Amino acid sequence: MTDTATVWTAAWDRPAGEERARELFDATFGTAPDGVWSAPGRVNLIGEHTDYNAGLALPVALPHRTYAAVARRDDDLVRLVSAQEPSGVREVRLAHAVPGAVRGWAAYVVGVAWALREAGHDVGGFDVAIDSCVPFGAGLSSSAALEASVAVALDAVHGLGLAGGVDADGAARDDAGRARVAELCVRAENEMAGAPTGGMDQAASLRARAGHALLLDCRDGGVRHVPFDLAAHGLALLVVDTRAEHSHVDGEYAQRRAACEDAARRLGVASLREVADAAEGTGAALAALATAADGDVLVRRVRHVTSEIARVRAFVEALDAGDVPAVGPLMDASHASLRDDYEVSCRELDVAVDATLAAGALGARMTGGGFGGSAIALVRAADVDAVATAVAAAFAARGLATPAFAVAVAGPPAA
Repeated sequence: MTDTATVWTAAWDRPAGEERARELFDATFGTAPDGVWSAPGRVNLIGEHTDYNAGLALPVALPHRTYAAVARRDDDLVRLVSAQEPSGVREVRLAHAVPGAVRGWAAYVVGVAWALREAGHDVGGFDVAIDSCVPFGAGLSSSAALEASVAVALDAVHGLGLAGGVDADGAARDDAGRARVAELCVRAENEMAGAPTGGMDQAASLRARAGHALLLDCRDGGVRHVPFDLAAHGLALLVVDTRAEHSHVDGEYAQRRAACEDAARRLGVASLREVADAAEGTGAALAALATAADGDVLVRRVRHVTSEIARVRAFVEALDAGDVPAVGPLMDASHASLRDDYEVSCRELDVAVDATLAAGALGARMTGGGFGGSAIALVRAADVDAVATAVAAAFAARGLATPAFAVAVAGPPAA
């Protein structure tokens, strides 16, 4: 992966990442932290915009992680510094930390403490230094990695006993506790940071298992760990960071969620998952919505969600059967649905997907919330460099920003 035409985003090894955060803490606060904790970003293999519709999703944890060096304080002051932000140290009193009062990246950190306190946990002030190799704004869940790293740190320094540890094989020892922590991280993101996301990102960061994809049922929070070893099949998952930055704190994401909730109300169901589960009734549901003044939009939104949930099931069936190449067409169909029915793709994502397929990828799709961010492609391991070079050339030919690349290998959860 040394071709000069491509830019690769490397994951730090754990000791190096921990040392970076520790050194920043020492330099900023003049003392050593109580410890360093970290959490991964994620790529979603399939199941996009299904989490807030009580559907199914299939993410994997990335080897790219956010590191949080933390020391407990005896007051309610939170002091924050990040190697990714040049603004220096920020200070927030937990007594004053309410939704809307904290802005920017600090809202995700302070929001976790706020959510824990709201749930009745005795959490006080702390000093925290953040360093991360999860690309920001790339649709790889940098916000959930930040929340989860801080959550497991606060769990440890305050002795809350929620998150538990991680086994040597990369599995969380207490999944039920981590599910509760994930819910609190979602609340922090929704209410403190103002991002109306579902719970897939936080579940992936806290509940994933090394070497596995996480089949997440967003209706009841249940999970199944699905073996995901592409190397054994001579394949690799190429991540293309388009450098078209996206954000969940904007109107477009909220509009999609509101449209789905409106459709569910009109259909008289609790969520669009019920429509997806009643496969024989999907046509009738779409026909009922089509008569409304805004029916065309609602039909397309519902069609994406219901078909995407079906694609998750088919994807897992293919993995269970050992027929990994069969997931390629499912990825292609997912991208087409996100582009045409859900309308969350963009020029850069479409160029990335088209270029990978033209260069021989078995399947490709945007990943994450959309409106920018990253795409993923299932490629033959021997073709990784060639496909990346082709994508970089396609971007250059269109005058687009130089993309960055990574190879996703399913990593362990927050610890």
